Amino acid sequence: MEERLEKAGFEFDSEIVEKVLKRCFKVGNLALRFFNWLKHGVGFRHTSETYNTMIYIAGEAKEFIVVERLMREMEKDSCSKDIKTWTILISSYGKAKFIGKALFYFERMRKCGCEPDETVYKAIVNALCNAGKAEIAMEFYKEMVCKNIEVDMNLYKLLLNCLSRAGNISEVRSIGEDMMNVSQIPEQKVYSCILRSFCIARKIREALELLHELRNKDIMLDPENFEILVKGLCRDGKISDALEIVGIMKQNHEVDAKIYGIIINGYLRRNEVSKAFELFSSMKELGHTPTASTYTELLQQLFRFKEYARACKLYDEMLGNGIQQDIVAMTAVIAGHIQNNCVSEAWKIYEGMKEEKIRFTYKFYSVVIKELSKVLRTDEALELVNEMRHSKMEVGDNIFQGIISALSRKGGGEKADKVKQMWKTSKLYCQGNDVGGLNTEPQFLLKETESVVDMYKHKEPNQKLSSDQIQQCKVDFQLVSPSGECYCEHDLQKICSIFSSPLNWSSMQEALEKCTIHFTPELVLEVLRRCQLHGHAVLNFFSWVKQRAHYNHTTETYNMAIKISGCAKDFKHMRNLYLEMRRRGCTVTSDTWTIMIMQYGRAGLTDIALRKFEEMKFDGCKPSKSTFKYLIVLLCGKKGRKVDEAIKTFHQMINARHVPDKELVEIYLQCLCEEGKISDARWCMESLLKGGFSVPLSYSLVIRSLCRAGRLEEALALETEVGEEKHTLDQYIYGSLVHGLLRAGRVEEALAKVDTMKEGGVAPTVHVHTSLIVHFFKEKKIEKALEIFKRMREEGCAPTIVTYSALIRGYMNMGMVVDARNVFRRMKVKGPSPGFKTYSMFITCLCEMGRSEEAMQLINDMLDNGIFPSTVNFRTICYGLNREGKQDIARTVLQKKWALVSGRKFNQ
Repeated sequence: MEERLEKAGFEFDSEIVEKVLKRCFKVGNLALRFFNWLKHGVGFRHTSETYNTMIYIAGEAKEFIVVERLMREMEKDSCSKDIKTWTILISSYGKAKFIGKALFYFERMRKCGCEPDETVYKAIVNALCNAGKAEIAMEFYKEMVCKNIEVDMNLYKLLLNCLSRAGNISEVRSIGEDMMNVSQIPEQKVYSCILRSFCIARKIREALELLHELRNKDIMLDPENFEILVKGLCRDGKISDALEIVGIMKQNHEVDAKIYGIIINGYLRRNEVSKAFELFSSMKELGHTPTASTYTELLQQLFRFKEYARACKLYDEMLGNGIQQDIVAMTAVIAGHIQNNCVSEAWKIYEGMKEEKIRFTYKFYSVVIKELSKVLRTDEALELVNEMRHSKMEVGDNIFQGIISALSRKGGGEKADKVKQMWKTSKLYCQGNDVGGLNTEPQFLLKETESVVDMYKHKEPNQKLSSDQIQQCKVDFQLVSPSGECYCEHDLQKICSIFSSPLNWSSMQEALEKCTIHFTPELVLEVLRRCQLHGHAVLNFFSWVKQRAHYNHTTETYNMAIKISGCAKDFKHMRNLYLEMRRRGCTVTSDTWTIMIMQYGRAGLTDIALRKFEEMKFDGCKPSKSTFKYLIVLLCGKKGRKVDEAIKTFHQMINARHVPDKELVEIYLQCLCEEGKISDARWCMESLLKGGFSVPLSYSLVIRSLCRAGRLEEALALETEVGEEKHTLDQYIYGSLVHGLLRAGRVEEALAKVDTMKEGGVAPTVHVHTSLIVHFFKEKKIEKALEIFKRMREEGCAPTIVTYSALIRGYMNMGMVVDARNVFRRMKVKGPSPGFKTYSMFITCLCEMGRSEEAMQLINDMLDNGIFPSTVNFRTICYGLNREGKQDIARTVLQKKWALVSGRKFNQ
């Protein structure tokens, strides 16, 4: 490109350059090369306008390192920064939610004597509102009003929404007054905007108060505003209030099928199916034709509750009424037919959709293929996979996994192997630009993936792939897989023994250089994994080994080194490793980002973890299921909890078509219930039902979380909502209800529940036994607690680590230290081995009893078992020793802590 430009002999002026850069907006790397070539190659001098354009392109691409460099170059070239420069900077950083940087440039603009104009103010207020910084946004808004800068309707709405979410109702009212008095916006329109903002922010009480206030003032709102309010009320579970609003609307004949549909949706969200159908019948009697979405929601509900005949009848009614079906309705009906083994009926609808040239979505394919796999119709499932490939649609891992599982259940092991081969090859081609030298043209990808599907489709069950085909797959896999080199176990043991010795790094380095070991990435990775606790040594080893001839680190080795640095809270070195990884051309995968996010989050730095999550997406790396899971777990944790961000991230995870696992759901729901976000917990439950979780399991997860959060009455109320499958649900939630009742002091009810389940043939679970042991120890009834422990073992119910921990805590609270130690010793010898939580609990109990020196011995025990003590463990022991007047020993403990912490970091 540069050679051709030089040969062309063009004369460049700033106007032409600016236009060329603007044309290159979507190919920022080319724009930057052209920009730099002009500067160094043809004697062209850049102007403020060309710098502004280039800064704008870099800012929109979120390349802020380039933005900062351009700013420095601008100063070096003596190009003045005008109002446009500052606006671009503030807007770019604001859009990326780097609010601190946006505010920094706003202040710097003022110091440079450049007065902010309307565009600058709008950019900064926009950024602050989107970041949820309501108070700061309000300050800038007040400045705009004082300077008589016009505020448009979009900015007013943005401010109202932000302030409503923040709960600043008085400020919302203040903005409303300004809209009427300053901007002369009609009163009705202003109140409409305020009502909408309350509903968006789920401030339902405030929305209802405003509605009553408007009725008293005889101000009538548009039907659209009533619709927003009804939707908000139903989403919040307040259907009786929504019906009251509908009553007001009926007085003006403003109720239509859409409003009825919203109420029906509200009933369905609460699992009040009978009420939903009653209202459905009533609206038809009143002459309203239900919408397609209402029919679809009811169909989904009927299929979910296995009312197949009734669902088919409703679908026929929908067709008879001439309702235009959408892809969602057809997906629900096809899935329902397959669930009831009427695959031919489902296929007729599918063929009809193809004839009508309806565009199939990823969701359609994934749902239908999943249902086909469940009923072991793998041929039809693979046919749909082929259709997806023809449509240039990526086939997700969950789809392949479902088909492979179905083939395995059918006994088609060989076919399952072929589909696994297909899956791996498909993943290879989907990597596109991540694989060096791979053609990423759509036609190429489509052709190759089609051939893979056809390879399976046209082979007979007993026919094997040719040697050429197998060899081609091997070559392809080498592009993305590890080289497969082995290492000698003796070499591994030798290196690990060096790192576990008391030598300093220079002595270790000498020992390593004397070894005649051939270092491979696999060997280095295993060394890093096994010697994580010796962070200083292995991180220096990591730095040393990369300088060896014929050795190169891989993505996996970098990921492990980043993890070790993060575990030691050496975030500076962690960041350096990440940058080095990029410089050396190693692929930064979603695992790399996940590790960094996890390490920041575990240290309680959830703001930085969230920023890294945003950076990950800006970098073009798609978050994996693990990324979402660990981020949500961190946001739900006690340290640095951010429940609103957790809800937002969970929704993103669902929208990205990742199904959360049971562990994540339990943590997320418990956080919601502890914070009183019950409507969000219900939404989660509904999404689980849609994702394939059974009704009893979905309900049980919410009920357990409510019990753990001390919301027993709400848990009991939710239990009554389940119909036919209540018996199954009772078995799931049995332990949680007993635990909740005991915590609430309702012992008789808890014991009655245990007896009832026994009569029904359900034996007490380990959860129930453990809850009873904890309760009786708390009541100082040690004989009763030990009797239950003895009984559970006789009944063949194996105690868990939680049970043994409860025994230790119970003994310690009763002052029976010897018995507690015997239980702890038994765990170490026979299992289950004590984990970090058990050690921490035992340390705390010993210190509280004035036996801090004994607790100090547990630190060495933890290290011997590969468990690194936390800062809290050391702090508890130091406080205990100081209370006991053993300051010298406390200082020794602190020195040990500092030595351990520094021994895990790259630079001691």
